[in-house]
Order: sequence, then structure tokens, then C-alpha cells
Amino acid sequence: MNRGTIQVICGEGKGKTTAAFGMGIEALMKNRSVIIIQFLKGCTGRGSLDIIKRLEPEMKIFRFEKSDGFFENLSKEEQEEERMNIRNGLNFARKVLSTGECDLLILDEILGILDQNIVEAEELIRLLQSKVDDMEVILTGKVFSKEMEPYVDSILEINHVKVDNTKQ
Repeated sequence: MNRGTIQVICGEGKGKTTAAFGMGIEALMKNRSVIIIQFLKGCTGRGSLDIIKRLEPEMKIFRFEKSDGFFENLSKEEQEEERMNIRNGLNFARKVLSTGECDLLILDEILGILDQNIVEAEELIRLLQSKVDDMEVILTGKVFSKEMEPYVDSILEINHVKVDNTKQ
């Protein structure tokens, strides 16, 4: 990845977050700082964050949501509360992007907040335009909005080619 790029990792397949985290590890090996902001992950799986916490202060991870469930399964009141938490995450991302607080910013599952109609593509585009020139950004999520295409440098699509559920 070149300095200052915006890369998207999207698709129905598994491994988008893993690929982004791998790029974060690669950045650490080049003595670069990494911030990860996760969206739509809720509180579940907090134990897995312990591994990432060992990499601080070079790699920092943030989650702003408080619920344990998937956004679409929450009550209307819980969804509204999570929308505010997600907005806090977006505001933090805006600060990181505009100040150049790190070399690589990973916005994990940020494309999902478009799918959930929490933000519009225009808001995400404005967020990306606030980035300092030499910062790298990685966006992940299942569905990539074509109207964002002119604002990104690279799109990686991860899809299932074959899934064999008989082997377990």
C-alpha cells in the first residue's frame, strides 16, 4: 500500500477484518502507528481484543458501541442509543483523520453503517476528505457503495468461491 491511500476491503466472504488487521501488523513491522476503530461489532468478543491490546501503544483499537447484539436485532430505543455511540466513533475517526494521529487508520465495518442507514454515503465521503495527505486508511464491510468509488484508491473484494459445510 502506498502512503496516503484509501483502500476498501469488501464482499460477502469472511476475512475482511482479518486482512485489515494483517495490514495493520505489516504497518507495525515498518515502525508505523495504527489505530483501529470498529463499528457494528458491539461488546461481543471483547476477549479477542486482549491480543490487540498487547500491541499498544503502536496499535490501538476502539469500539464505541455498548450493546451485545447485532444492530438490526436491537429494539428501536437500543438502536437509537447505538446510533449516538456510532456517531461518537465517527467523530473520533474525523479527529484522527484530520490531525494525522496515526500512520494507518482502519475503519472496520464502517461500510456496514451505510447498509444500516445510520449515515449516508456523502457523510462518509466528507469524512474521508478530511484525511491528512500522507495517512493510509482501510475501510471494511460487506457492501461497497459505488458512489464512493472516486474517493478510494483500491478496492479488494473477498467472496466465497466454495463453501463445503460437510467437513467440520
